[in-house]
Amino acid sequence: MRFSVPKNAGPSTVDAPTVEKETRSKEDVDLPWQVVVHNDPVNLMSYVTMVFQRVFGYPREKAERHMLEVHNNGRSILWSGVRERGELYVQQLHGYLLLATLEKAG
Repeated sequence: MRFSVPKNAGPSTVDAPTVEKETRSKEDVDLPWQVVVHNDPVNLMSYVTMVFQRVFGYPREKAERHMLEVHNNGRSILWSGVRERGELYVQQLHGYLLLATLEKAG
């Protein structure tokens, strides 16, 4: 099989890739972010307690208190701080199949 190059084909040029810089507003940086766990009908209370202990290092009593808040009120704020750390916590909670979100405090 032969490949031919068209006669009018000059040297090929490739545009340099554009790098998009992620910009965050001052509000994104300054405001604390909250990791919120929402109630779901699937996970057992003992399982949720164990996940809170593993992910956040909470003692059993604190993990149970948050688990009961999720169960009784539909949600609980488990952690507050910088956005990047909150994103990591939410990903870890999703890995345990818990319903978690990251919200701006305030």
